[in-house]
Amino acid sequence: MLRIRLQRRGKRNYATYRVVVADRHAPIKGRFVADVGHYNPHTNAFVVDGDKVVDWISKGAQPTATVHNLLVDNKVIKGEKVTSWSPKKKTSEDATEEKDAPKKDAEDTEKKEEGVKEEKKEEKKDEEPKEEKKEE
Repeated sequence: MLRIRLQRRGKRNYATYRVVVADRHAPIKGRFVADVGHYNPHTNAFVVDGDKVVDWISKGAQPTATVHNLLVDNKVIKGEKVTSWSPKKKTSEDATEEKDAPKKDAEDTEKKEEGVKEEKKEEKKDEEPKEEKKEE
């Protein structure tokens, strides 16, 4: 099965992408069948040969979710955008821990504040005898 997908190019911390038609099992940075355009996410420059893309789709190539959304945005193909990712679902254990977390944080801050107050009291007690010795 052929996919129309992005192939990362560019420098470190400055990615640019080729839009390629490749076999689904081919390495991401490896061989591809056709190069149909490029995409620069820093400047939002998306350049593709629309005729080639439509031709490959008619032959059975399927665009990835990201490429599909880019093609829809740039009006190369018509259709609705698809969800390219979904956040992780929280399990019931994680949800209960998060509900208890604010309570625990509040208790921890109260304990810390009490500890700081006690330290200040001890420091004041230590300073008072020193002042008396200096006066004598």
